[in-house]
Amino acid sequence: MKVKRLYDNILYEHLNAQRQMAFVTGPRQVGKTTACAVLANRCFNWDNIDDRKIVTGGPGIVADELGLDRLTAAKPTVMFDELHKYPNWKQFLKGFFDTYSSELKIIVTGSSRLDIYRRGGDSLMGRYFLYRIHPFSVAEILTQDLPDFKKIIRPQSKISDHDFKALWTHGGYPEPFLKRESRFSKRWQKLRIQQFVREDIRDMTQIQQLDQLELLVQLLMSLSSEQLIYSNLSNQIQISVDTVKRWIATLCNMHLGFLVRPWYKSVARSLRKEPKWFLKDHSAIEDPGQRAETFIACHLLKAVEGWNDMGLGDFQLCYLRDNIKKEVDFVVIRDAKPWFLVEAKLSDTKINPNLKHFQQQIGAPFAFQVVIQADYVNADCFANHKRPITVPARTFLSQLL
Repeated sequence: MKVKRLYDNILYEHLNAQRQMAFVTGPRQVGKTTACAVLANRCFNWDNIDDRKIVTGGPGIVADELGLDRLTAAKPTVMFDELHKYPNWKQFLKGFFDTYSSELKIIVTGSSRLDIYRRGGDSLMGRYFLYRIHPFSVAEILTQDLPDFKKIIRPQSKISDHDFKALWTHGGYPEPFLKRESRFSKRWQKLRIQQFVREDIRDMTQIQQLDQLELLVQLLMSLSSEQLIYSNLSNQIQISVDTVKRWIATLCNMHLGFLVRPWYKSVARSLRKEPKWFLKDHSAIEDPGQRAETFIACHLLKAVEGWNDMGLGDFQLCYLRDNIKKEVDFVVIRDAKPWFLVEAKLSDTKINPNLKHFQQQIGAPFAFQVVIQADYVNADCFANHKRPITVPARTFLSQLL
């Protein structure tokens, strides 16, 4: 069953307004192919040997297959699924786009970050816009409408207890979220990680030490929301620090997790440089506190990347910490200026004093202590508050993306 997603509208808007290709990337089983396939007249799947033969034949063979020499009432849309597995995919796309872009629309999907492959003269810059698909969030469950360009924060809206519990328990990946069955979710999570390490990593990288990489993944599964100390990981796995950094960068590029780095500008004594690591599937985390912070982090990343992809501004997700160990979990930067601070809590409603400390220091208009277990409040979190406030996650997250 096809479920309506926010990304259906994002991609539909792109295809109707832009000439560039749409590059659509995101984690394995997040719904990329489903979202794109309904918009395409023809899909070439690299994992299908018949489609692979057509693509490797070159742009002309693909054009013949699409019937571009025949009169049509509207431009067709073609989708290339997992095309980055083809070693010459950039060269193919450049030739195909430059020759036929006036005659059709192009969508390219991949479970690895398609934008990381650009290098110098081999770049596809100017020929595509990137869209990053994330799992379901509170806001997307409530509405799939695109945000207003003038006011990107949505009006607050109440999510049902049933949906919020399912999101917290089973995660936002479409299949386990919609099925909502604990045994299935556990099996799905285990199989997804196994396929990620033993298939995706093997097929798409040059990493040979898969046993050691699997050990790193197991360690990272227990470190979500923690600062990464690369030397500790290096000692545990018996590989060099540089190798640890490269492997973690690969895991981020392939959407297992993401790094949140410290923000320094105007923050006195901010000497800590270690990034914080977060999984992209909070439901795989046993510790409730770590799950709460990861849950909020995934929502914030989805909002930041979505706003960037839609051209609504220049946003960053960072955290704050100085050398006397004052810390705030997250700060969202909007057009190079601090916009709002977030401290994530499972149940604690007592304001963390560091929120006030850093809000005064960096001049952010808003500072929130976001509480997972707090009841929904029908009020705008982004009203004109001059000091930190405690807000329910159900309210705050409904106003994002």
